[in-house]
Amino acid sequence: MAVSSKNPPNFPPTSPKTGLKQRATKLIGPLVLLGPAGLWLLLLLVLPTLVIFQLSLVENIRPGDVVIPDGIANYLRVFDPVNLQVIGRSLFFAFGTTILCLVLGFPVAYWIAINAPSRWRNLLLLGFVLPLWTSSLLRTYAWITILRPTGVLNSFLGVLGLPALELLNRTPAVLIGMAYSYLPYIVTVLYASLEKLDRRLLEASADLGAKPTETFWKVTVPQARAGIAAGALLVFISSLGDFVDPELLGGASSMTVSRLIFNQFLGATQNWGFGSALSMVLIMGVSLAIALLLKYGDGRPSK
Repeated sequence: MAVSSKNPPNFPPTSPKTGLKQRATKLIGPLVLLGPAGLWLLLLLVLPTLVIFQLSLVENIRPGDVVIPDGIANYLRVFDPVNLQVIGRSLFFAFGTTILCLVLGFPVAYWIAINAPSRWRNLLLLGFVLPLWTSSLLRTYAWITILRPTGVLNSFLGVLGLPALELLNRTPAVLIGMAYSYLPYIVTVLYASLEKLDRRLLEASADLGAKPTETFWKVTVPQARAGIAAGALLVFISSLGDFVDPELLGGASSMTVSRLIFNQFLGATQNWGFGSALSMVLIMGVSLAIALLLKYGDGRPSK
């Protein structure tokens, strides 16, 4: 017997309490899983950042002063020529380190992913990760031992009859130390991307008569573009806030944003407001780089 469309079957109505209970049940699971991490981030990231932002709006505040936000004078001070020079130096170190890591790390990652025997790949990657098991401070002091005027490098050059190099407390020493510190990161990221290369395209390019350089720029790089972006931005973000390498390898002439912030909080000036403003500028710059990393560094090869 056909059921008339004018009289649809009657279902028992859902009570408002039942609907609320179902929605609450759906929310409990995510809250239980994300609650501890969310509370941790709230207490140790969000709230401190808000406190720093509040302090950045107070001019010439010192420890113990009353916090009364009164303007953006600290942010305007960031644009003083001396401070812009420090920010420019930090950006120079970050860009220089990123380029060095790309130039040095890409051939290594490519060789491990494409040419190295599969049974040795994990061991080779472990060799690059091993330096990270030691303190960054110890690695920097090791470079001081190597690069100082009477260090290992100049002693070796003296044996060869070559002139000594003045590298310590100069820009090249900072770039060498920072590139060494962040090279393992970019090698591992690039390896993860290059391992997924479609080798049939490389073979097809060679069969069609393309030169190795053409294959590299037109086949390899487009496929590894996401990994290159991810590795480069990871190194840039890390090196932009590096404190140890510029301080120990560059000396007084290598003042960076991190050192300038340190001086405002723990140095003789004790200007927490300006230090907070510099911190917020650095946070915003790193946040922009992270946004680019999330957009272009998804780790999947580009087709």
